[in-house]
Amino acid sequence: MEGKTLGNRYELLEKIGGGGMAIVYKAKCTLLNRFVAVKILRPEFVNDEEFVKRFRIEAQSAASLSHPNIVSIYDVGHEENIHYIVMEFIDGVTLKDYINQKKQLSWKESVKIAVQICSAIEHAHRNHIVHRDIKPHNILLTEQGIAKVTDFGIARAVSSSTITMVGSTIGSVHYFSPEQARGGYTDEKSDLYSLGIALYEMVTGKLPFDGETPVAIALKHIQQEAQQPLEIDENIPKGVNDIIMKAIKKDQNKRYQSATEMLNDMHRVLSEPDGSFVIQENQEDMPTRRVKAISSEDLSKKDEYKIKDEEKKKESKGDRLTVWLAVATSAIIIGLFTYIGYSFVYNFVKPDEATKKEIKVEDYTGKSIDTVREKLASAGIKVKEREKTNDKVEKGIILDQNVAVGNTLKPDGNIEFIVSSGPKMVKMIDLKKQDYRQASSKVTELGLVPRIEEEFNETLVAGLITRTSPEEGEEVKSGSEVVLYKSKGPEIKTTKVPDLKGKTRMEAQKALADAKLTLGKVFPEDSKNLTDKIVSQKPEAQSEINEGSPVDIYLETNTLARKIYSVSLALNNPDQYKDKIRVKVEVTPSDTNKTENLKDDEIEKSRFPLTLAIPVPENGTTSVVVYLDGSEFTRFVAP
Repeated sequence: MEGKTLGNRYELLEKIGGGGMAIVYKAKCTLLNRFVAVKILRPEFVNDEEFVKRFRIEAQSAASLSHPNIVSIYDVGHEENIHYIVMEFIDGVTLKDYINQKKQLSWKESVKIAVQICSAIEHAHRNHIVHRDIKPHNILLTEQGIAKVTDFGIARAVSSSTITMVGSTIGSVHYFSPEQARGGYTDEKSDLYSLGIALYEMVTGKLPFDGETPVAIALKHIQQEAQQPLEIDENIPKGVNDIIMKAIKKDQNKRYQSATEMLNDMHRVLSEPDGSFVIQENQEDMPTRRVKAISSEDLSKKDEYKIKDEEKKKESKGDRLTVWLAVATSAIIIGLFTYIGYSFVYNFVKPDEATKKEIKVEDYTGKSIDTVREKLASAGIKVKEREKTNDKVEKGIILDQNVAVGNTLKPDGNIEFIVSSGPKMVKMIDLKKQDYRQASSKVTELGLVPRIEEEFNETLVAGLITRTSPEEGEEVKSGSEVVLYKSKGPEIKTTKVPDLKGKTRMEAQKALADAKLTLGKVFPEDSKNLTDKIVSQKPEAQSEINEGSPVDIYLETNTLARKIYSVSLALNNPDQYKDKIRVKVEVTPSDTNKTENLKDDEIEKSRFPLTLAIPVPENGTTSVVVYLDGSEFTRFVAP
């Protein structure tokens, strides 16, 4: 496929990847002079309606989305049994390769990557698209650390059609949710489960479930609880551990209910790594108790007991009256003595309000408000607090007090403290794809200091912001520096011009294509002899020029005159050939007796009968030999 041009625009340069359904090539868009990625459906699937449908779904799903963390779709095409999608070219690695290289990522880097993935998922879900195959293999990382979600090949719109058919479960077994493993209903929460597994792998370097067969792994997703990341690495913060364990709950109702909810917790964990803010849904139903049924025998026994009780009550009625009188008399006597004793003891030991101790006010500035509040509360002093931002004093430290040092406070007295709320924090906004001057002004308005850095970018024109540091959503101190990365546009690569002297026009075209260059003007312009040799070129051989640039050639002008003889080449038995046939034509003019290659190329079978234009010397002949797929097909003399 290398060297082929699709849609008269996308020149395939090299294979850069592939999966079970498609092959991905790096290509050059000759119209916009930029690199793109072209995904081509594998030839063995072009007649499979299910795969072609899934391939179209990917194009439709991804093309409807526009987000900095989703690989952009530029074009879709179908040409000569080739189904292809043109998308943004990412010069980087997959997240899976990155994890394999580093073995285990830091929790902070992992969360930052997960935040970008979750932001992409949030955007897809808002557009009613469930990805259904979130895994590190489908996440691309640029050299700048930007995560890009790709491969919407099995995505579906959110509807009843998201029920996966049993026996044809789609997805990657290490990362898919229990409902996918069961072949059940998949929704947005299925993507969040897969993201939780990916985050688990990033922070621990391991997958929570593994086995010898896909079925064994799927059963573990359904039946087993994952080992907590904290148990694998004690350095993982509690907040990160809680986020992962909530995301990978077996029960969909106990997971995060939306990407936005999970995204909020991940933003918060960056500033509160050990916080307990993740809400876990662990409510259990009240257990049902078994109660013995009441039988007729029980009822008859109850009546018997009731008769006996009434008889006993009559017999003891007189005795009970005597007892009650005795008890009442005793209670009155005991109550009287208790009252007298209590009054005596209380008067002896009760605190005298006038003797309560006053406290002497200390200098509480620089101390923790929690410690001071507890100390004063034990002395009966009421504490009031008022917060104030301070860039130099950490949160919770007392800055000032309204009662001077040395004064006294009585119990139930009041004191007010001014407490530091820490430095003023500013939340970074999204500035991607904005003009760098406008973005710089917005940063200044936030109370931050902008700094411009330039970098190449294949998708954004020069002058637009590609990314920021800190990123969107991060909180930083007021007055902090913000780096704005400004696009310099696509990086234009150079190549060396090959030496074309002595070659024919056809040979020159192939040499130029190999060097990622194009054929420019041909002199003399009226030259039609395909065997003429090149005597000079412009630019000169070994010159450094931009890829895609044209090279002009000058053909020899002292050749003998030629006339063109046309002959039709038909296939005797078309079924014995593939869709593309390698055609090689050798010609030997009678005036030079030198054999030349007139044609050496792959031709679509549908183009046959093929017309060959044979150059023949004036008053002479040309011997012709035609080879198809390396075997001699015919030979003749023209005219």
